[in-house]
Amino acid sequence: MNDKEQLIKIIKTFFDIGKNKKLHLLYDIQLQDSIFSSFSDMRPKDLKDFSTTIALEELRFVNISDYDYQLQNIKISLLDNFAVAAFELYQHGLLVDDTVYSCKNVSSHIRVTFVFFKKPKWKIVHIHMSDF
Repeated sequence: MNDKEQLIKIIKTFFDIGKNKKLHLLYDIQLQDSIFSSFSDMRPKDLKDFSTTIALEELRFVNISDYDYQLQNIKISLLDNFAVAAFELYQHGLLVDDTVYSCKNVSSHIRVTFVFFKKPKWKIVHIHMSDF
């Protein structure tokens, strides 16, 4: 598998967690290091570190059912041991709130950028998601 195929596999693994709930994979595909950072399309929208990002991702993926997504217009740029993937994400699902026993259909179309670092295998070091 070449580098671009590996990066697409990581991207799909990330969003597949919304379907399969294999939360442990978040630790396999993201670099647990102080250089990791993220911005989200959902609140809180401030810059987050690895541990805060993981906690919010787990919360997000656990509380959505019937999740599905589609990636479009993927552009991957490779720069030695760094790579940037930019794409559009269409996602939808059923947001479940166990505290008040309710659920709500949600859908979004957002811009996503993942920055990867290869040491020795590719890992996500930055995530940026934003609304159109």
